[in-house]
Amino acid sequence: MSTRSTYLVIHGPNLDLLGLRQPEIYGRLTLKQIDASLRRRAAELGVGIETVQSNYDVEIVERIKAARGRGISGIVINPAAYTHTSEEIPRAIAAAGLPAVEVHLSNVHARETFRRLSLVAPVVTGGIFGLGAFGYLLALEAVVHVSRHGRSRRPARLTPGRRLRRMPAHHD
Repeated sequence: MSTRSTYLVIHGPNLDLLGLRQPEIYGRLTLKQIDASLRRRAAELGVGIETVQSNYDVEIVERIKAARGRGISGIVINPAAYTHTSEEIPRAIAAAGLPAVEVHLSNVHARETFRRLSLVAPVVTGGIFGLGAFGYLLALEAVVHVSRHGRSRRPARLTPGRRLRRMPAHHD
């Protein structure tokens, strides 16, 4: 008998205000509606999900650190404002060693310059941005696929001021 895989979906700061805060940028769906869509898609994929929203980076870091020990198979994360400011969240993701997909509702590359830098991007498996709430569904599908089938290439490591290079394979 196989156990059902469970995935962690993390919503960062102010995402509890979705549907109210700047709907022209972030859409009119509430976080509750996005989570309901994610639960339906997870059921279709035959997996479970846990969702958490936090306005505190320490809580997000603790959830990520606990994920592997709790049998979580992968992470979908919208770090929101912490994308550009938190050094702890990427370190926790890297330490967890789980497939992770970064998602953003808006196209961060078409907005203010500071939003173009993601401290999380170098440590996640991939990222989706600019597709609104649909991006969360794609991120869930992607992380489930990667956890089931692996990825064809090692993730890239971006070092400021240096060229993109492939990370060495790590062995558990």
